Amino acid sequence: MLEIDIEKVCFIIAKAREFETHESLGDEVFEGDEPEDHIENIDDISDAHADEETDDNTEDEIKAWVNAMNEDEQCQVVALAWIGRGDFTADDWDEALRIATEEHNDRTAEYLLGMPLLPDYLDEGLAAFDLSCD
Repeated sequence: MLEIDIEKVCFIIAKAREFETHESLGDEVFEGDEPEDHIENIDDISDAHADEETDDNTEDEIKAWVNAMNEDEQCQVVALAWIGRGDFTADDWDEALRIATEEHNDRTAEYLLGMPLLPDYLDEGLAAFDLSCD
């Protein structure tokens, strides 16, 4: 079954959660119902922009981590995310891994970061194998 070191998956989960947190800062700034609520949040906007560098660093760190993995590990992370997303079950691991291997290219990090719920999918994928980062 899973041959990848679970700590590698857990690192991606942790960094992806950090990345999502930075991404959501801008979304939360304009949640007020009244125009004056938006004005009161002007400091939040500045803080969100100040965090953009951290956001970029986190994204770069995830990309570097995934790109440093060998092809087999990258394919296992993708297959695990697919299982967590519900595209496959743990019983379908061999098929998910086969397809991930067939479709592998040099943009795995970008593909994974394009999944809006990546850390949740990886958590669920691990749970399907009775594993967790806790």
